[in-house]
Parts: sequence; structure tokens; C-alpha cells
Amino acid sequence: MTHKEKALKLFNEKNLCSQAVLVAFAEECGLTEEQALKVSACFGTGMRQGEVCGACTGALMVLGCLYGEHGTGDLEKCVRANEVNDEMMRRFAEKSGSYICNDLLGCDVRTEEGIKYAQEQKLFTDFCPKMVANAVDIIEEMIEEREGHGK
Repeated sequence: MTHKEKALKLFNEKNLCSQAVLVAFAEECGLTEEQALKVSACFGTGMRQGEVCGACTGALMVLGCLYGEHGTGDLEKCVRANEVNDEMMRRFAEKSGSYICNDLLGCDVRTEEGIKYAQEQKLFTDFCPKMVANAVDIIEEMIEEREGHGK
């Protein structure tokens, strides 16, 4: 099963977008699936505030595990993590139209009206899987680009 297939399967099984993305890459991140589910549990629907899309946040967690600092004072890895973060955010916005959940959904998910609108429009079931797929695609592109240059 590909990362994208796994992420979409997890999302369709009612896991959050953030969980679906991180769990799909759990092995590469050195996490068990249970650990990945727990770590990413509070990031869906833009941290329930309509902020940064949970799929994008899950992708940042993956990239942090792969390219982030592993110790205090490692300036080189800190700079690299910042670069990876900025690149992910840019690519996600380019591919998806934004990285802000409320902007992507066209409603304010902090409100009952916004949630109702998203449910009625089937955004969580029809639109959000596209964001999960976009996040996985971008992670895979970034990993592929960096493999030739070392981690």
C-alpha cells in the first residue's frame, strides 16, 4: 500500500487529516502507529480553529521527524528544518490554494454554522481527502528531491 493509499484509508476510517498523514509515514518517522495517532490527535481541522490545515500540519510533523533537529544547538539542522517548513507551506498553498483550513473550506469551522455548512457540502468527506492526498504528494516530492542531497 502506498503512503497516499494508507493516508486516504485512515482518513476514510474517521481519523483526522493530521493523523492520516503522520500515520502513513509513521515507520519512516520511527514511530508506532499508536504514537503517531496520539501525537497528531489535536491538529485536525486546523487545530479545531480553522488555522493551518491538519493535513499540512501532519506533513510538517513527518518532515520534522525526517529533517529536524536531533539535539540542542544543532544550528545546521535547525536551519534545514526551517527551510523544509517554509517549502512545505509554500507548496501546499500553491497546490491547494491556501494552507488555512477556513480558507480552504470556505467557512468558519469554529462555529456551529460553519461545521453545519461543511457537513452539508460534504467538505469533510469529499474535499478534505484531496488535502490529505496533496500533503502526501508534497512530502514524497520533497523526500525524493532531498535523497540525492543527503538528509
